[in-house]
Amino acid sequence: MFELGVTTEQIMAFLLVFARVGAWVWLTPPFGGGFLPPLVRIMAGLAFSIPMTPSAIASSGGISLDPVNLLLQFALQVVIGVALGLVCLTLISAVQSAGALIDVASGFSLAAAYDPLQQQQSAVISRVYQLLAGVLLLVSGAYLILFAGFAKTFEVLPIGNGLSLDATASTLTSALSVGFVAILQIAGPIIAVLLLADIGLGLLTRVAPTINIFVLSFPVKIGLTLLLVGVAIPQLTPMIAGLTDSSVDAMRGIVGG
Repeated sequence: MFELGVTTEQIMAFLLVFARVGAWVWLTPPFGGGFLPPLVRIMAGLAFSIPMTPSAIASSGGISLDPVNLLLQFALQVVIGVALGLVCLTLISAVQSAGALIDVASGFSLAAAYDPLQQQQSAVISRVYQLLAGVLLLVSGAYLILFAGFAKTFEVLPIGNGLSLDATASTLTSALSVGFVAILQIAGPIIAVLLLADIGLGLLTRVAPTINIFVLSFPVKIGLTLLLVGVAIPQLTPMIAGLTDSSVDAMRGIVGG
């Protein structure tokens, strides 16, 4: 009779590893966070789980085959994966959030104020920054750093161990603070220049009251925004690298490393 040579313990361990990996991949850019289709994310989670399973078994010292314990462990691994993915998503999505602020300041998102159905089409800079963040993570190899940092979590927090709620809450709070600072660093200079442009246009109306400032401001601010974004794009690479390192540190903080 043909035998695969795979034990029940290995199969159960693979499913538990996939529970953590799948939840993490579902949320973490460039794999998740809406960057890839759902089916691709599931397949990526299955593929990433295969090489992690042997080390996960070795770190845990064995997998209990009790049905109730398996269900509890599966739910726990999902929670751990969500916590790890959420902290990575919070930090790396700072780039996209900065783009959303630029959209508001430049007037790109003004169409959504009149027609909510145009919200996705008007988020120009936000979508560009989201795409750039994903591409830079892939091209620069930063995703390998994220992947290696996540793989270490099975050694620091083996299957069968619980998650510290205090450490998780503290790390998520710190990640929000770091993400907020990153948003200001990315979008702050551009918003400041756009504010100066608004002040200049306001002074222009005092000099020449006949000028229709409402009509003039749109092409001026949009053109200025595109110019500033083109200048700022090269600076996203070191920002992505810093956010990647912060994500790895945050994952280490959650699992108690």
